[in-house]
Amino acid sequence: MDLAQRIDALEQIEEIKKLKYRYWRACDAKDPVGFRNSFISQGASINYGGLGAFDDAGPMADIFTAVALRQVEGSYAVLDMHHGQHADIELTSETTALGRWTLKFRQIDTVRRTEKLMTGEYDDAYVIEDGIWKMSQCHFTETWSITTPLHPEAVIAEGTFGGKR
Repeated sequence: MDLAQRIDALEQIEEIKKLKYRYWRACDAKDPVGFRNSFISQGASINYGGLGAFDDAGPMADIFTAVALRQVEGSYAVLDMHHGQHADIELTSETTALGRWTLKFRQIDTVRRTEKLMTGEYDDAYVIEDGIWKMSQCHFTETWSITTPLHPEAVIAEGTFGGKR
């Protein structure tokens, strides 16, 4: 592989990383459009374990919307924090790639007043659609989690999510 090919490969891998980061940012910002736009337009293979398995991103985007945007007494019912790391991305052709990521996840359930810590592994596949990288597969396997009650005096303060509340 010559220098130009190596640089192009690094640039493609960086674009895939940016895609995955936009996906997690959309999850945390309660952005259903950004979430849905992370996937190919039709036929994505999605498996989020307990949240379900789907042959298209549409049904999962509907679940995401219902969960992420649910409000109780003017506040969001869940607050999420996704931190992805340990990217392992392999270009398999000029328009396809595979990736593995480790997720560190934290969720506050404002209704049940619990905090969940979780970690797990993503197994992804990517394709170029309309000139940009999209996920064609996103499978998540939980490694472990713990859910604990919040202290009775804990104060949950919300900021803004993508400029909206």
